Order: sequence, then structure tokens, then C-alpha cells
Amino acid sequence: MINRKGVIFVLVSIMLTACAAISTEPAQIEAGKSAATKKLLDRNKMFEKRIYKVADNVYTALGYTVSANSMIVGDDGVVIVDPGQLPAASALVRAEFEKITGKPVRAIIYTHGHNDHTNGAIAFYDEDAGVQVWQRENFKAETRHQTDIGLRDGVRPSNTQGFDLPDEQKISVGIAIPPPRPPRGSVNAAGVNTEPARRSGTVNPTNTFDQDRLSLEIAGIKLDLVSAPGETNDQLYVWLPEQRVLFAGDNFYQSWPNTYPLRGTARRSVRDWVASLASMIAEKPLAVVGGHTTPITEDALTVLTNYHDALKWVHDKTIEGAKKYLTPDELVEYAALPEHLAELDYLQDYYGSLSGTVRDIYAQDLGWFDGNPLNLHRENPVQQAQRIAELVGGADELLKKAQAQQASGDVLGAAQLAWHVTQLQPKNADAYQLLGDALVVVAERTFNAPSRNYSYSSANRYLKKAAELRR
Repeated sequence: MINRKGVIFVLVSIMLTACAAISTEPAQIEAGKSAATKKLLDRNKMFEKRIYKVADNVYTALGYTVSANSMIVGDDGVVIVDPGQLPAASALVRAEFEKITGKPVRAIIYTHGHNDHTNGAIAFYDEDAGVQVWQRENFKAETRHQTDIGLRDGVRPSNTQGFDLPDEQKISVGIAIPPPRPPRGSVNAAGVNTEPARRSGTVNPTNTFDQDRLSLEIAGIKLDLVSAPGETNDQLYVWLPEQRVLFAGDNFYQSWPNTYPLRGTARRSVRDWVASLASMIAEKPLAVVGGHTTPITEDALTVLTNYHDALKWVHDKTIEGAKKYLTPDELVEYAALPEHLAELDYLQDYYGSLSGTVRDIYAQDLGWFDGNPLNLHRENPVQQAQRIAELVGGADELLKKAQAQQASGDVLGAAQLAWHVTQLQPKNADAYQLLGDALVVVAERTFNAPSRNYSYSSANRYLKKAAELRR
């Protein structure tokens, strides 16, 4: 874990903050799995392949692609909301939907431009059939922004979604389990040709809108498309007024919202997100279909209201605490949810994290400086490591301290100290080995899926470095 502070008490603060993201229960329980791992594995039961009947003419497929894929059945055709990520997997969804009705696809609606919601569109799009493809006028605004500033390929050395992890380390991304990518041209057990298993299956919108709300009738289905910036600036929700079903896109799923992606992306406005949730609540839905997790068909309005209230609470408390000169580290505790919200499973840190939300609100509104004058005089990582090493008698002694921490079970402390040794002795294979070994345990105990995946991936990089140095 990289510490960029130049003083010891700040290092301790960071260590305590990191501990908050890690299960504090005993390291190994029940067949060697931590409490965090057990909870994530239990969560995966949600993503078994299944078609949910949300309303008389509304069906949602879950577990086939990363996102939830829905079909609205009309008089003479169907409307598809969020066709999924991989064309091959989306073809399986279409096959399941066609068991319910053989009516043709009349329209496809993207709730936003993320590939996991659009890239399977080709599986539902029949050429020359007049299929409408709907999205807001600023479709893929986030992707365009990253491209424009030269960061489309990202800047993180490790992956937060777990795509680069070996199978034994993969669990999920907290709100979905990515399906395996089938070989091009494969045929599934049902005899369905899964072509095209191509990288890009997004069909560009044929119809866009730039107003706040657009009312349409497609295949006899009355629906509203409503602007709802939140997880992305091009987000919309789909409202079926007659059935009172709301398709929320990624502004709602059963996890704390991912207001700040660890992978790095365009900034996401919590204020916009809260306002969009308020707009959804005003519809008074009977059912809510989120972007990834199981549809909410009971007490949907209560769930959506709690989701809104929790996010607004964290925003308001962060601003309130900032006015009291609290630092981001202090604000994470200050903005903690009240008990009646904190205990709700759909507000847990499966994917997004409350602490990340607090820190990003602070960064967006007040910038990187947290008010600590010492952070105006940060030293580089080697200088920081040298200060720590001098306290214990040099880098060799620091490594011994790290090994002792590892032996005592304080794996996070061991990783912290070992990282400093790697800064001072970049060819020390033992330091990289210890850092990697410790981070593997830290990762296994971490509940938030992106943090877990990034920690595992980083650990693997350090272990690979240790092996290379020993050659």
C-alpha cells in the first residue's frame, strides 16, 4: 500500500483507515475462508442464471451477462432494455426471451453507455428490420471524456474488476459475475450459435433525445425515457407508467453506489445522483429493475427511498464535517450511516464504498489538500521510507520488523513495512515476496470487490517481481 505521507503519525492514520476496509474477524474461518470471502461467495447465489417475471409483460434476465437484461412485451413486438456485454452471452438471453414470446424486437434502449450494458446489442439487432435504438444525446459521454484527455486505457497498474486474476482468486465484481468468454463461433448446449463473439457489439443509437423526459409508444408499449445523470452523465431511466415499473440503470443496484471507481474515470456527481434518485421516487414505482442485481418487486419504493436517503446523508454529512475542518480520514467516520440504514444489505460496500464516496466528495468540492499543513510538504516515497527505516536501524531491520508483523498475523502492517523496504532496496526479492504474500491475505479479507481485486492483482505483481529477482 503506497504511503505518500512524510511523517509517522500520518502513516499510522493511513494504516488505520485501510484496516476499516478489511474484515476484523479472525483471519481464517470455515474451510480457510475469511468472513469477507464467505459473504461474497454467498452473494454470488444472486447471479445464478434466471429469468424473472417483473410484471405481466416485463421479464429480466440475470446471470447470463454482467448486467441485467430486460424485455418488455408489447402488442406486436418487444423492447429490450440494456442488451448486455458480450454478444455471445446476449444471444443466450435472446434465446430465453424467445421461449416466452416470438414477437420481434422493435426497439433497444440503453440506460447508459457502459459497454457491459450495450456491447451485446448486436445479438438483438436484426439488420433492415427497422429496430430503434434509443439513448440520450450525450451517449458515451464518459468514454469520450477519457479519450479526449488521453486516459481511455486507464492509468492503474492493477485491475479492479478481477479480469487479470487467476481463477482461484476470482469471486465476482460485487454486483455480477462476469461470464466466461466463449470461443468465436461456438455453439452452446441448446444448439444456439453464439456468433458473433466479437469485441464490439454495440449498435449506435438511431434515436436520441436531449430533453428531461420523452414519452414514447413502441409496439403498443407506453414508456417514458427520463434524463438521470448519476453513475454516468448519459444515464437515463425507463418508466412504464401503466405497469409502474422503473428500469433504473446503474443509478441503482443492490450495493453502495460506485460513486468513485478505483479504476479512475470521469468524475461522478453525487448531487446529480441524489437528484435522479429523487426523480425516480416521485414516480412511485411498484418494481425497480437495477442495472445488475435482482429486480426489486416488494417494497420497491421503500428500497429506493432508503438508497436515496443514504447517499444524501453521506453527501450532507461530508459537507457539514468539512465546514468543521475535518479531514477526509475523519469524515469517513463522521459521515457513517445511521443504524437503520447501515444494517441494510443493499447498502453494503459490495461494489462502491462509503469511504470512497466521502473522499471523492471532498476531493471534488475542496481539492486534494486536506488541511494538514504537513501535506503541503510531502516527501517522495524513497524519502518517506528512509525516515521509517532510520527509526528501526536501517532497511534490513525494517524487513525483520515486517517479517515479525507477518508472523504475528498483522498482515497489513507487514505489507506497509515491506513496501518501504522495496523503495529502499528495489532488488530485494525477500521484501517483494513478503509484500506479495501479505497482500494476498489482505485481499482475501477485503469485502469491497474492486478493492479486493486490485489488492490481489497488486500482490501477484509483487510476487512475480520477487520471482524475477531470484532468477
